[in-house]
Amino acid sequence: MDRKKENLKQLGKNTEYLDHYAPEVLETFGNMNKENDYWVQFNCPEFTTLCPITGQPDFAEIKIMYIPGERMVESKSLKLYLFSFRNHGDFHEDSVNVIMKDLIKLMHPKYIEVLGLFVPRGGISIYPYANYGQPGTKYERMAETRLQNYQGR
Repeated sequence: MDRKKENLKQLGKNTEYLDHYAPEVLETFGNMNKENDYWVQFNCPEFTTLCPITGQPDFAEIKIMYIPGERMVESKSLKLYLFSFRNHGDFHEDSVNVIMKDLIKLMHPKYIEVLGLFVPRGGISIYPYANYGQPGTKYERMAETRLQNYQGR
């Protein structure tokens, strides 16, 4: 597969940071090792979003781990997508689920999990975790097992 034919729009151009939630900036490229199961992990230690009630900023580290299928998310587009939450109002739990669902819709991974390690506000930390495995596969069973055995952070 020729990477130059992938038609990636963000990579290699000047970066435009959007000030609104923008899933349309996400891009994919072909998985050259789709016959293998392997993990891809992204850590975004500077994620910010807004409380939908107070408008105050919330800060978190977002961890995304997935086993790719046919397509993979391009990292610069993922960075721009995560940055687009900066002025978007969502509860912590909703942010994690929105991120996961957008990535499922985008690339149809075999398995994916998203963890949000939100900085304490008002004396309490919230660490929402969401996962998904392709229905009817070993990855669905894996998602069930990992969720049942999830012990936090």
